[in-house]
Amino acid sequence: MNRSLTVLGAIAFAALITLSQTFFIVDQRKQAVIVRLGEPVRVINAPGSPAPGLKIKVPFAENVVLFEKRNLAIEAAQEEITASDQNRLVVDAFVRYRISNPLLYYRTLRDEQTASDRIERLVNSSLRQVLGSATAPEIISGRRGALMAQTKADVATRARSSRLGIEIIDVRIKRADLPPQIQESVYRRMQTSRQQEAARIRSQGEQEKREIIAGADKEVAITLATARQEAETTRGEGDALRTRLFAQSYGRDPAFAAFYRSMQAYEASLGQGDTTMVLSPDSAFFKYFERGPNAR
Repeated sequence: MNRSLTVLGAIAFAALITLSQTFFIVDQRKQAVIVRLGEPVRVINAPGSPAPGLKIKVPFAENVVLFEKRNLAIEAAQEEITASDQNRLVVDAFVRYRISNPLLYYRTLRDEQTASDRIERLVNSSLRQVLGSATAPEIISGRRGALMAQTKADVATRARSSRLGIEIIDVRIKRADLPPQIQESVYRRMQTSRQQEAARIRSQGEQEKREIIAGADKEVAITLATARQEAETTRGEGDALRTRLFAQSYGRDPAFAAFYRSMQAYEASLGQGDTTMVLSPDSAFFKYFERGPNAR
């Protein structure tokens, strides 16, 4: 009984192993290459003939290698190129491709890592050739679109001639900069130029400031001189008018005029309260104190 169970268990296990080696599932995002004894023989769910789902292969004799059916991207390593104007640039590029012929892809490249290395070498070689014929300003902005189209066409031609089984979708430059040591010198030149420009602007501003201050000082001096002249003229006219009025008043009543002038003298000399005067008691200065307004 135990021997029968052991035999049945072994048969079931062998059946399970055989079934696992016979049936497999192909995802709609993948394409499968069936390899028989090391040689690729057919493709399942290839581009243009979608057939995902449960599939069958010869157990133990055939293996399944899955590849991406979607677009793939490669970030190429930085490459330093020399433009036609002898300027050096560090270029970062990326390429997008798809596996268009899985059988050829497997025979030539085997896996995605090998494909990435091979495609990256193609891209860098093409960039050196295409960008080496353009100037740095053209690479950076002037003709970048046309240069990228030319690079894409060149990489696609190289991939076809190398029978890689891939289709190049796009090649782009992410960044094109000067090497670090050249960037430093360029930045220093730019900084020096900006400093010189700032010094020139400050100098012009200082000159304009001095001109504005000088003009304002001139206007102030002219305004003050004009005001003083008008004040002196007005004061002179007022003094003349006052003198004329006083003369007319004094002529009408000389006694009152003398009394008024004496009151002004008293106010000027005694009004502060701290004045000391040494005079004779019968001095004419104090006659109005003794005899009143009618003193003579």
